[in-house]
Amino acid sequence: MISILIFILVSTFIPNFVSFAHLSHTPHYNGGSNRDGMGKYYPYMALDPEYAAPDEPTQITFSVQDFDGNDVYDIETMVEIYQESTGERVKGFPWTVRDIGDFNLYYVFPYSGSYEIVLSVANDDKMVNHNQLDAPRSILSSIADCNCQRVIFNVSISDSWGLVRNSLLVISILIPIIVLGLVLGRTYLKRRRQISVTGAVPEKETLKYIIMLLAIAGGLVHLAIFPEHGSLQIYYSVFLMAAAGAQVAYGILYILMNFTTEAYSGNNRNFILSQYKKRVALNLFGFIGTSVLIGLYAYSVVVAPPLSPDNKAESIDIAGIMAKSLEILLVIGIIYLLVWEKRRINKILVSPK
Repeated sequence: MISILIFILVSTFIPNFVSFAHLSHTPHYNGGSNRDGMGKYYPYMALDPEYAAPDEPTQITFSVQDFDGNDVYDIETMVEIYQESTGERVKGFPWTVRDIGDFNLYYVFPYSGSYEIVLSVANDDKMVNHNQLDAPRSILSSIADCNCQRVIFNVSISDSWGLVRNSLLVISILIPIIVLGLVLGRTYLKRRRQISVTGAVPEKETLKYIIMLLAIAGGLVHLAIFPEHGSLQIYYSVFLMAAAGAQVAYGILYILMNFTTEAYSGNNRNFILSQYKKRVALNLFGFIGTSVLIGLYAYSVVVAPPLSPDNKAESIDIAGIMAKSLEILLVIGIIYLLVWEKRRINKILVSPK
């Protein structure tokens, strides 16, 4: 719930913040923008997939705008791809009139390595070689004999970098969860040994430890993936950070409320009822908030989510599956505990004093 409120507030007070050009995501590996622009234009470029591999189809997306972020229309462009190691031009797309500054091209990079993608935009009079390619150049940014502006984007094509990046993401999520699980497991076993001496083992203690672990683990997953979602839309990062904070806070509150004292000990019924209400409020907070996160994820993979930069549904990935699996288990555990707590408090309150 906290994450939803923060998302609404940020959306309200920063209404003019838009996505990175008209790209489907903000490039952080291959692509980006040229901060100096090109003449009166400000160009952006992205690869899809961003971690492009050789011998695989790659979409090259351009978004040419003015310096105020407005669309530009009726521009003429030429695109060239040079292999950095040899300086050879391996592909060229001839001068073509574009109805709008947003357009896609497709290419299969033949080898791993670095490439330079050169975007040329004709000046207003469009005195260029229409539907033809200019001759290759040794100085790629040179505009000699071309009535145009040019900008260069550097990209890296690799067989393994995408796998390395995805593996590191999974490891960064799993290691904190495993460490947290080991710490909680050790604490749980130590507590069980201490309590077994008195013979008074709290009921459903194992389930409570599991719920606490699931809540904090879900928050850690959101912390791990929020930078990537920020490349789609800054609001998504704010939302995921808020969701992570709420889940970790829920887990910590769960520790403080469930493992500091035994709520239903003694004969003071007012105190017992007060503790019960606090636990119900905490569990309802976790249940409603987690259910909202699950619902929003399901919505976003079916239809385009709010503020989507490309008005497309989100793709299903490993991190998303992991986070939602933890949250579904968390919801099931909370529902079970809510039902159990209700039955237990009824039994206590109707029993003789």
